[in-house]
Amino acid sequence: MSATTTAASPAAHSPSSAASPNEDAPAPVPRVAPAKGRILATAMRRFYDDGIRPVGVDLLISESQVTKATFYKHFGSKDRLVLDYITARRDATLESITSLLAAHEDAAVGLRLVGDAVVAQIQAPGYRGCPFVNAAAEFADPAHPVRGVVTGFHESIHELFEGALVRLGHPMPGEAADRLVLAYVGAMTWAYVGDVIAASSAVRGTIERITAEAR
Repeated sequence: MSATTTAASPAAHSPSSAASPNEDAPAPVPRVAPAKGRILATAMRRFYDDGIRPVGVDLLISESQVTKATFYKHFGSKDRLVLDYITARRDATLESITSLLAAHEDAAVGLRLVGDAVVAQIQAPGYRGCPFVNAAAEFADPAHPVRGVVTGFHESIHELFEGALVRLGHPMPGEAADRLVLAYVGAMTWAYVGDVIAASSAVRGTIERITAEAR
């Protein structure tokens, strides 16, 4: 699962790895015009570090070293940039989780790699919580497009976990995937607002208990 440098690390804000969920690390910026890429890269950093709503267009323009006309040419509005930001994070994180789950023919090993990635992420310097939970908290309307991306992201990780559990032969893969999503989101949140060591232990312990149920 959103930051670090080992194969078993999600994205901590500063460190990052292609084989990690990298939720909170700046997601890779797609190949686009240089100016557009700079704006999106700035948004990746600023929206995660400072929150989405507090970061204004003028700051993004200044730090991206573009003109106001260039900003609006590529994005049209801050709302469009915000949607591109959370979509890029979703795509990068799902790609990382998929890669980790496919890294070994034994699905239990893949799930442990995801757990290791979460732990690496939440213990990394600069970790500021799950970017998806953070984004959802800033948009109260459940019909907002950002909330749609966040909801879809969690549905997708549930599908990935359930698929791994089916391969593992778990007797109740859907219910077990519910618990894995809860452990994933819980660890990402608890580590930031509470006890990172306990969160690390809990997510790993949950994965071990669930994989053992399939044996």
